[in-house]
Amino acid sequence: MARVMGKRDLAAEAWRPLARFFFETASHRSEIFRAHGLTPNDAKALWALDANEGKTMSALADRWLCDASNATWMVDRLEERGLAERRALPSDRRVKLVVLTPQGAEEKQRLMDLLFEPPPALLSLDRADLEALRAALSKLPVSET
Repeated sequence: MARVMGKRDLAAEAWRPLARFFFETASHRSEIFRAHGLTPNDAKALWALDANEGKTMSALADRWLCDASNATWMVDRLEERGLAERRALPSDRRVKLVVLTPQGAEEKQRLMDLLFEPPPALLSLDRADLEALRAALSKLPVSET
């Protein structure tokens, strides 16, 4: 008689190949970053920033799970390349908001376009498997932040 798996065990069996695939395709993402002169942290920073809605340094540090000095260093790198800028908050000039520059917004879009292209290993799946994978993954919750 076949043993019925618990939901946690089933989720673990589904997660392992997803996580393994993500880690094993890191070189694909790294090559994209390298071609654009970015580090993974630069890309993470670009991903979190927006051209219209500024984020405080403390909000960025919280999101990136790092201390404020590391967040400052990450923003400094983007500023040096003209991809982000700090702006004073009109209601409190002591608070700085970080936003993408127009150049930063363009670079973010280029990067997202490239990162959303499937890695070659994914293209090796047949159409039915890709459709099943798409259907299953479309049910995962996605953060809008």
